[in-house]
Amino acid sequence: MDYIAEGLGSRAWKYQLVEALDGMNRKFANPYVIFYPTTSRDGMPFQINKSIRDIQGRAFKEEHAWRGNIVIAKYRDDPFSSMIDASMADFPILKNYLLTHGAPKQ
Repeated sequence: MDYIAEGLGSRAWKYQLVEALDGMNRKFANPYVIFYPTTSRDGMPFQINKSIRDIQGRAFKEEHAWRGNIVIAKYRDDPFSSMIDASMADFPILKNYLLTHGAPKQ
């Protein structure tokens, strides 16, 4: 998070909602939000996120790579109004999502 542009506030970040996994008929009772950086201090692209690259393994595609440090939060109620604690039980869900979804187009 060292290289995110300063002075832009929330404009230096975007977010992706994770409300369900592929094939689910219902949304999660407590969905997730992934915050990812969009603007670096020097204007250069962020480095590829190595942890997510490792999760994706052979499915990794550089053109859809998650870049920079991401923050994943779990919430309830209206989006982002009430964050709740995540547990180790959330990891496989998020791992599945990251394995099957590249970063949103910028």
